[in-house]
Amino acid sequence: MMARRPVLCLDFDGVLHAYDSPWTDTAEINDGPVPGAMAFLRDAVQDFSVVVYSARSACVEGRVAMRLWLERELIEEFGHHDGWAISDALKFPDRKPSALVALDDRTLTFTGVWPDPRDLLDFKPWNKKGG
Repeated sequence: MMARRPVLCLDFDGVLHAYDSPWTDTAEINDGPVPGAMAFLRDAVQDFSVVVYSARSACVEGRVAMRLWLERELIEEFGHHDGWAISDALKFPDRKPSALVALDDRTLTFTGVWPDPRDLLDFKPWNKKGG
């Protein structure tokens, strides 16, 4: 019996997809990948069950759009055979899964100490902080 791989939950916009352009629609993905994202996926599928989850995941069109975008980007980066194999290993659920770890550009790690809620008003994701 094969041991189950731990789940790695990856946010899509701002983590895999650069998300430089303004939001337009759940199924419209206008930008390229965050630098290094495709190489990270290639390596991550070796040790994890990789789940891509986003606000887009709530509807079928959003999940299909993310899958097709990642498939295209992975094939462009690694060629048809390897890109398809990596893409095929990814999962796109309609609900946020329980995971060993998640990478998201709009979350903070809870350390057991509650932050001042007013401090949270100044939060900016990594790609919006500027120089």
